[in-house]
Amino acid sequence: MASPSLPLLILLLLLHNAAPGAVAGGGVNPFTAKAAFIRYWNRRVPNNRPHPAFFVAKLSPLQAADAASFPDTLPAIRARLPALCGKAALLCPSASETETAASLAAAGARGGGPFKGYNNANFTNYGSGGVGGADGFSSYSPDLNVVGDSFRRYGRDSTRRADTFASYEAEGNVVTANFTSYSGGATGGTGSFTAYAADTNVPDATFTNYDAEANGRRREFTSYSQEANHGENTFSGYGKNGNGLRETFTTYGNESNVIASGFANYGESANGATDTFTGYGKEGNVPDNTFRGYGAGGNAGVDNFKGYRSESNVGDDSFASYAKGANGNAAEFQNYGGSFNPGSVTFKGYGEGNNPNHHIGFKEYAGSNNTFKGYAKSGVDFKEYHNTSSADAATAMSLEVVSSGHQHLKWSPEPGKFFRERELVTGNRMPMPDIKDKMPPRAFLPRDIAKKIPFKPNAVSEVFGVPLDTAMGKAVTSTVAECERAPSRGETKRCATSAEDIVDFAVEMLGNDIVVRSTASTAGSGGEIRLGNVTGVDGGKVTRSVSCHQSLFPYLVYYCHSVPKVRVYEANIMAADSNQKINHGVAICHLDTSDWSPTHGAFIALGGKPGEVEVCHWIFEGDMTWTVAD
Repeated sequence: MASPSLPLLILLLLLHNAAPGAVAGGGVNPFTAKAAFIRYWNRRVPNNRPHPAFFVAKLSPLQAADAASFPDTLPAIRARLPALCGKAALLCPSASETETAASLAAAGARGGGPFKGYNNANFTNYGSGGVGGADGFSSYSPDLNVVGDSFRRYGRDSTRRADTFASYEAEGNVVTANFTSYSGGATGGTGSFTAYAADTNVPDATFTNYDAEANGRRREFTSYSQEANHGENTFSGYGKNGNGLRETFTTYGNESNVIASGFANYGESANGATDTFTGYGKEGNVPDNTFRGYGAGGNAGVDNFKGYRSESNVGDDSFASYAKGANGNAAEFQNYGGSFNPGSVTFKGYGEGNNPNHHIGFKEYAGSNNTFKGYAKSGVDFKEYHNTSSADAATAMSLEVVSSGHQHLKWSPEPGKFFRERELVTGNRMPMPDIKDKMPPRAFLPRDIAKKIPFKPNAVSEVFGVPLDTAMGKAVTSTVAECERAPSRGETKRCATSAEDIVDFAVEMLGNDIVVRSTASTAGSGGEIRLGNVTGVDGGKVTRSVSCHQSLFPYLVYYCHSVPKVRVYEANIMAADSNQKINHGVAICHLDTSDWSPTHGAFIALGGKPGEVEVCHWIFEGDMTWTVAD
């Protein structure tokens, strides 16, 4: 008798594994990884509750043949990856553009701005050696997921050219960007770089040199990493060894969230330069900023630094050297450390060196936990130096913010992100935060496939072709480290690398008669809403939940933890000024906040201290909470 074919074997295997009476439901093809998981759910959670659409949508779309033939070894998986990325809905690095090297070389040789849009590739040379005329680049890799770009040279050794670069990596997600040289050695002309890595999520952006060894140039860099979220940015050189330059840098890392940023050299060894740096790290949230070298070794320059980490929230900052060894410089620093909620701030070296022929002014240096070491004993004028307590500084800044009409700083918790339990009543109007899922779209891998990929950075890097020194590689490393971290006091946690893992953890913590919930949609997000009918889960009793939050990984990985002493609510969300129902929300109220950090955004928004107040929030899109069934 002939052996059965592979498709028949798969069919027999699926029928064998199906529980009696199990139904995939919802028109799901029974011969898929998705259907196999639904049967698993039915066995583990046998309460015949509907499978929520938001969870089912995250399941693997793999067909039975693809799942059954998935390779076992890392090299074999890597070889199959390009085909599997689409079939399994994985987050893989984007393919490079199909432009040929010859066409890029020709475009770079002639310059003149032939590219209005260019995506996710390496650009070696653009507009080098051009004489007169203008170059323009409108948009480079906008709004992409897992993008990796390298721009090596732009306008190098050009003469009397006007060049512009409007946008590089705007609104990207998991961005690795490198710009090596912009107008290096150029003579005369003007130019501007408007935005670099603006509104990016998890960036790893570097800019090596801007106008290095340029002569007689007038340049402007408007924005670098504005409103970026959770990443790392560096800028190595700006106007280094330039002659007769007029340089302005308007904003660097302003309004960013949990960003590590470094700026290494600004106007180093420049001759006759006029430099202005307007804002660095303004309104940042928990920044880690370093600035090493502004105007060092300059000759007959005019330097002005207007603001460093103004109105920021905590974080760690250091400024290593300002106008060190400069000769005949006029330098002014207007504001350093004027934070709303000061962090750790150090300033080492202001106007030091062997050339006393300079005049340097410092208008204001303020805050607590500050150190200012090593400044020139002559030629330096301090107008104000404040060393106040955190409470005094915060109070003074609060009064200033209120008087200016600037009620909500950018880093402050968004209105409605946290609220008190008493606000969950029918008819209450309240702001709803932006609850949209900011993560790139991905699906779960079936458990038997996820187990074939070791949960280690090097293995994930090998399989998915993600270098660990890129933004995505660093995110993978961070996710693994967080998963391997010892649990906090009273916490039970698990990283779920498959949908099966999530169900198993929820059953382990709560039993097998459970329900998972999430807010139904993003309707009303970021606006004013009104609450319709509000219902407490399990009659509003204090209960325990399992909350699961997405981590950034090539496939779906969730950080799940058991949360004791909570109340969970469901609420109809209505349009603010009508009786129209627009959404169905799920909110969780944490009744015991005694182990939370005193600087947690909830206490900034609501007042109070850890253990004094309960804190409620909506379950955002992409996240979920499990409870015992009513």
